[in-house]
Amino acid sequence: DLGHFGRKPIVLAWLAIVFPCLLLNYAGQGAFVLAKNGVVGHPFFEMNEGWALIPMVILATAATVIASQAVISGAFSLTRQAVQLNMLPRLEILHTSEKQSGQIYMPRVNMLLALVVMLLVVGFGASSRLASAYGISVTGNMLVTTVLLFVVMTRIWKWQLWVAVSLTALFAFIDVGFFASNIVKVFEGGWASLAVAFAIILGMWTWVRGSRYLFDKTRRNEIPLDFLAANLSKKKPQLVSGTAVFLTGDPLSAPTALMHSLKHYKVLHEKNVILSVVTAPQPVVPDSERVKMETVNDLFMRVTLTFGYMEQPNIPRALAICRKQGWKFDIMTTSFFLSRRSLKASPNSGMPIWQDRLFIGLAKTAADATEYFQIPTGRVVEIGTQVAI
Repeated sequence: DLGHFGRKPIVLAWLAIVFPCLLLNYAGQGAFVLAKNGVVGHPFFEMNEGWALIPMVILATAATVIASQAVISGAFSLTRQAVQLNMLPRLEILHTSEKQSGQIYMPRVNMLLALVVMLLVVGFGASSRLASAYGISVTGNMLVTTVLLFVVMTRIWKWQLWVAVSLTALFAFIDVGFFASNIVKVFEGGWASLAVAFAIILGMWTWVRGSRYLFDKTRRNEIPLDFLAANLSKKKPQLVSGTAVFLTGDPLSAPTALMHSLKHYKVLHEKNVILSVVTAPQPVVPDSERVKMETVNDLFMRVTLTFGYMEQPNIPRALAICRKQGWKFDIMTTSFFLSRRSLKASPNSGMPIWQDRLFIGLAKTAADATEYFQIPTGRVVEIGTQVAI
């Protein structure tokens, strides 16, 4: 939740409150354990015996609820960013605030979290048995964060390599020690953390790999847009009034929906827009950089909409910006054409058959593009195609 207030409040809260309290808490528990010669069950509660015990139990319970809520909010935010970066299929996103775009609810992620939590509770039975899984999760997170810090220092901050390596080595020396001491507890419950991590990585890898194969296969069967536009300009089919917007991931090729529309309807709109949606490697994109327009000829135009990875794409609202650049966009005279693919597994896809089926399963869970891009349903025409991957 602090993320809504920016970087400064997070830094101040960490340095002034969280970090000093953590040091006092852990140093105090460590001193208590040493004073008891290591014979301690639950140091946090045992060192608060007497009048302070009940308040500390209440405080710990409240902290657990807050922490679990933070995990849920973090899972929603990270999942949305993964979807925006095309590392996961589109998932339903519900906005719970009219003022804060970051306050979202994702039903499928929430359900998945609930199922995993119930499986862990039933499977382990007691929180003490989860200690090994918790240790691997925390130390693994520390190690991965160190690796990501090295990437940020070298690629984004442009630090000198020796400085980045020195700092990374310092943190990694500590993190590897903690992680190595916990990884030996894999068979005592640590496997649960590794299994969850493996499942997420497998899902992302399958989606990215399958999407790449699907893109390459469909592109081989498509016609270059410039070639098609030039031919249609010379020999125009029957033109109908209005504007047609064709959504595509490849603005250089004629969209499948356009080709099927010409094949079956034998007509073309007076104005045809080939629309691509791009996710920028930054959280928010200003309106001045939102739209890029390019005229192909008198019949066709390319439009690229750019959204930050933390923004929810809203195509009609973004297209309204085009009015400032000369295209008088009117939602009531515009039809949006989408291609809905029906995927079939193929032994020649380049992926194992089990990964084909997993990719198809993930694709079926994807949210409807009309809802995801917030296009009015009454202005959408969907054209189905079957693709073997």
